[in-house]
Amino acid sequence: MTVSLSPESIAQRIATIQAQLPATTRLIAVTKTQPATVVRAAYDAGVRDFGESRLQEAMEKQAQLQDLADITWHLIGHLQTNKIRKALQHFHWIHSLDSLKLARKLDQAAAEMGVSPHCCLQVKMVPDPPKSGFSLADLTAALPELNHFTHIKIVGLMTLPPQGSTVEATRDIFTAARDLAESINQQRDGQRPAQRGHSIQIRDLSMGMSGDYAIAIAAGATMIRLGSTLFGERPPQG
Repeated sequence: MTVSLSPESIAQRIATIQAQLPATTRLIAVTKTQPATVVRAAYDAGVRDFGESRLQEAMEKQAQLQDLADITWHLIGHLQTNKIRKALQHFHWIHSLDSLKLARKLDQAAAEMGVSPHCCLQVKMVPDPPKSGFSLADLTAALPELNHFTHIKIVGLMTLPPQGSTVEATRDIFTAARDLAESINQQRDGQRPAQRGHSIQIRDLSMGMSGDYAIAIAAGATMIRLGSTLFGERPPQG
């Protein structure tokens, strides 16, 4: 049975990581499958950004942590379209906007609910069939429509290297994501005034987890998503 680390150990790990981070990189503590007590320990150590993958699990923790009003919740797992409204109620950020269909439904629901979530487009920089996400070709085709959504704020890209990627391949993927963000912004900045006003300006790169966050930071990540580095081995899922 996995035993959660003590609050003191969590605080020490967080302090170690925070000391390594440039001012431009935001630490998101991934607390999926961790109990609310672990979230509270990380909060007490100064973390304010928390990543969850499952909506129901996140809602249960949020109910136990209502006194921590300044937490920013990040949805980092796949979002099913039938759970969009609940997600918009419970998350400030959605890192897994992985299709044009999902973007349409998110924007419509956000308009009806009067909210404006920050979103990252999940992009597969190389083919990776097991994962969700825009292919480069799909993203290029979708950009004209994505540009004109009025309620979701598309402000970032999120990418994950295929499982088993080498250090060199991982570096190449993260660098390519940075270059893609720059390309999207250049297209935006190069528009004629009459074409301006779309919603996309990529300022965030959500990339890097416990095994590769240093590579991601070197490539320009503005958000890293760390779980086991902060909290040790993840508890088994029930």
